[in-house]
Amino acid sequence: MKIEITGGDLTLKEFYKIVYEGAEVVLNKTALGEIDKCFKFLKEYSDKKLIYGINTGFGPMAQYQIKNDDRFTLQYNLVRSHASGCGEILRPEFLKATVVARLSSMMKARSGIHRSTVELLRDFINHDILPQIFTHGGVGASGDLVQLAHVALCLIGEGEVMYKGKLQSTKSVLAKLKLKPLEVKIREGIALMNGTSCMTGIGMINTVMAHRAVKWGMLMSAMVNEISEAYDDHISKELNQVKPHHGQQLVASSMRKILKGSKLLKNRHEHLYDKEVLADVLDEKVQEYYSSRCIPQIIGPILDTVLYTEKVLTHEINSVNDNPVIDYQNGNIYHGGNFHGDYISLEMDKLKIAMTKLSMLAERQLNYLLNHNLNQKLSPFINLGKLGLNFGMQGMQYTATSTVAENQTISNPMYVHSIPNNNDNQDIVSMGTNSAILCNKVIENTFDVFAVHLIAICQAVDYRGIQNKLSPITKSVYDTARKLVPKFITEDRARYPELARIRKYISETDLY
Repeated sequence: MKIEITGGDLTLKEFYKIVYEGAEVVLNKTALGEIDKCFKFLKEYSDKKLIYGINTGFGPMAQYQIKNDDRFTLQYNLVRSHASGCGEILRPEFLKATVVARLSSMMKARSGIHRSTVELLRDFINHDILPQIFTHGGVGASGDLVQLAHVALCLIGEGEVMYKGKLQSTKSVLAKLKLKPLEVKIREGIALMNGTSCMTGIGMINTVMAHRAVKWGMLMSAMVNEISEAYDDHISKELNQVKPHHGQQLVASSMRKILKGSKLLKNRHEHLYDKEVLADVLDEKVQEYYSSRCIPQIIGPILDTVLYTEKVLTHEINSVNDNPVIDYQNGNIYHGGNFHGDYISLEMDKLKIAMTKLSMLAERQLNYLLNHNLNQKLSPFINLGKLGLNFGMQGMQYTATSTVAENQTISNPMYVHSIPNNNDNQDIVSMGTNSAILCNKVIENTFDVFAVHLIAICQAVDYRGIQNKLSPITKSVYDTARKLVPKFITEDRARYPELARIRKYISETDLY
């Protein structure tokens, strides 16, 4: 499959296909023509003019004029000096996502670059040449300066890249593939580095995973409702339509779709309205706990957050986030702050709060299943062995609880943690990449919690013997999970291999 990059309409779905499915990237010919025009304009316009980043220093050093003979050296010096990240290397999908995001921005034809820049970015993507980028670096204000400096370093044939699963010299990989390193023509160094592409690439991945997590959150909530034989009116159209939040409507509708055909939900009219209730004290609850009954109201705002995050991230990946902006069509150059990462940083903080709440919901549902005093339908810890001698799901609950606690701690926002730097030139910053990385950690943690939860759900289904009463959708998930984890756990055994298999299934599978 081929995805054409135009610089204006890359979607989350197309991004996913490039990063995860290896779709080939092709460059739009019209956009390439515009890049040529922009380059030609800048080359002519900049002659004998003082223009930031071409014949001046950078940031607080911009007052120093650079001699014409040193202009190209300036760009190389900028790249090399800022390739100063540390910490772990970003995951391969983050590396590729960063390059995809930078290519999309460059294709907007407002950076004054030579077309060889986007052609080499394309080649890096199509050959899976992944520049070595570290977790610790830029503050997300003049863009992801440090992270993108590592991208630029590899494009000029220096540094190291991940290729064929191992870290290799960029020079040797390019030689092997007969690709020429990038040569600076005017301002390719600063154009590559001034931008939000690292935080945006990671943010796009977070958005993909958050969509998946929301679907799983609804699926497992539906199964908990089946196990408890809940009343069905809390997901009804009639109840939810009188509170017209978009996310709530979508969640309620999805829950009805997931549970269609289930033989386990109760109709309130049948049980309470259409017959006289004589008992003074009812054996069964008239209303379920909030973690079962309030799913549209809890997951609804989470879904709204994910949808808005997708909108913001899609705008950003299709944006010019460089400085200055070369307006070749009107013959001008504009200086400003399109490289500032506040849009991404704020969305990543909002998203990680939403994902934390989703993990908290799963943990509360898990606790309901494991506490026989609450559910009054299952054995303690859904123990199918000998009580006292065997432990059932008891040990796994600790993992879920501690992981949710970590989510709650790291959900504190990065967005408000601005620290001035760069001689106070960057006096208020976004910390956007930090925010995106922490958001990803929360999402990964949430899938860990989900793994424990799904095993407990399957155990509860087995305990109650209700496999054939599940809805077709939940039964399909149950059947798949049971192929990965044996049913009817009676004897105690190490559980981490089962958790790993279930977690992989959940984190890599889209539903309905």
